[in-house]
Amino acid sequence: MGNKNSLNVLELFAGVGGFRVGLERADSDFFVTKWANQWEPGRKAQDAFASYDSHFPTSQNMNDDISTIPDEFFEKNNINLLVGGFPCQDYSVARSLSGGLGIAGKKGVLFWEIIRAIRLSLPNYVLLENVDRLLKSPVKQRGRDFLIMLSAFNKLGYSVEWRVINAAEYGLAQRRRRIFIFAYRNDENFYKTQMKFDDTKLLLSKGFFAEKFPVEKEIVKNRITEGTISNDIVKVSDDYSAALYNSGIMRNGTYLSVETKPIHEKPITLGEILQPEEEVDERYYVKEEKVEKFKYLRGPKKIERTSKDGHSYTFSEGSMSETDDLTKPGRTMLTSESSINRSTHFIKVNNRYRVLTPIECERLNGFPDNWTDGMPDRMRYFCMGNALVTGVIERIGFRIKEISSQEDLNREHIQTELNL
Repeated sequence: MGNKNSLNVLELFAGVGGFRVGLERADSDFFVTKWANQWEPGRKAQDAFASYDSHFPTSQNMNDDISTIPDEFFEKNNINLLVGGFPCQDYSVARSLSGGLGIAGKKGVLFWEIIRAIRLSLPNYVLLENVDRLLKSPVKQRGRDFLIMLSAFNKLGYSVEWRVINAAEYGLAQRRRRIFIFAYRNDENFYKTQMKFDDTKLLLSKGFFAEKFPVEKEIVKNRITEGTISNDIVKVSDDYSAALYNSGIMRNGTYLSVETKPIHEKPITLGEILQPEEEVDERYYVKEEKVEKFKYLRGPKKIERTSKDGHSYTFSEGSMSETDDLTKPGRTMLTSESSINRSTHFIKVNNRYRVLTPIECERLNGFPDNWTDGMPDRMRYFCMGNALVTGVIERIGFRIKEISSQEDLNREHIQTELNL
């Protein structure tokens, strides 16, 4: 029997634990992460896993290629909530010679591993995070990848709501836009409650996201798409495309996607998260020749280039501010934050130029100071570039707790003939 006072959580693609930090801030007694998996392919040093394992030694923490986790693990464990920030890849599928569902191409594996985990464990809820361009991929068949995902969830008996959230628009310190995907089983009380409202009402006020991330009460003009999804995932892969927007819902094979406007909250500024200068090590200050390199990279430029096939073209970039504005939230942090490039945060304090410290990068994502201490600086920046803003997850956690209060969390496995 499930404990009505808590949710058993499985964290996949766990990184350094952003989902867990956020959920435990919402309620560490309610969200009980019992299992986690983090594996960085091609790396001998598994720094992210080591960090996760050191902070959370009480859970079953796995450092495995997800495809090697046996079916029995998902079948035997009582998983109420599955969370993960998975890579944006090629989700296309094709029929195998036997007529079943096969994976087309080596890159499309990881999402299908999540689907395998869901099919075998049937959690009450699923919470996933990805880059917002997922809604527009691939370029030659816009929206196809996300529609494939919706079809897969529909086939498993789940409804899905999604929202692209810019953390800074809801009072946090980083202008980081990510899509959050919340799926819930169609035999949950929450599903029955949601069925009392039409799709538009849910997206604007009564749905999963609108309760904690409020939006204006009108849809952006002409930004609306609705449709029906085939249960034949291969057909979706071959033939489907759609203009998808920052908010949407899919129930029983039909979907609505609209563009909503967030009701902005005052954000935390970059200046507010900086360490006192007396705490900043000299190695984070930028020498004069590198200052000029940063200024060049952030300035406007037109460069003549030649493509691989011999075609000549002009590469152009507009200018950005010489240094990052300390009165605004930080820009989106990338995994390349440790290098000298255009996307790296570059600041001027007390008439001296420097980059952000690893602690300041942790603060941009809402982690405790020195969360990634113990690994090389380069990896600390990399892990924070991969991480999510924990404050967003905290707020989502409060919402999950609200909707779970009416549920019977008995997760005896339900017999199903699903074939994914």
